[in-house]
Amino acid sequence: MSTGDQFRAAVETMDVERMKACLADDVVFYSPVAFKGYHSKLVVSTLLEHVSQVFENFTYVDDIEQGTSHMLRFRANVGELEIEGVDLLDLGDDGLIKTFTVMVRPLKSAIALAQAMGARIEAAGGVPQEPGASSDS
Repeated sequence: MSTGDQFRAAVETMDVERMKACLADDVVFYSPVAFKGYHSKLVVSTLLEHVSQVFENFTYVDDIEQGTSHMLRFRANVGELEIEGVDLLDLGDDGLIKTFTVMVRPLKSAIALAQAMGARIEAAGGVPQEPGASSDS
């Protein structure tokens, strides 16, 4: 089973530990609502924990795999709003997810996602920093 398939199965069951196991230590996550990427398995794992609580009725509806790239198309709800998006996964030489990009639509749902994630992250005290990381990155 490919890492993309393993990640899909983990997300479909909202098994955050299995999701984490698919991530490279130096994974970079590009959020649909943040300007800069998030770096490190610790940070990305934390974001996955939060988003697994924000999305409701999450389901993958399609996937495409070509070489070390995977595209997983999904639908979910953020509160009462429907959201549609794609997870773009690029694997490193070790077979783990090296870059993880999420794109979502429509705008109203993306805004609701940003607000819900922001509230959860703020309530949790923010996103963790890797040791030695700059707080302005």
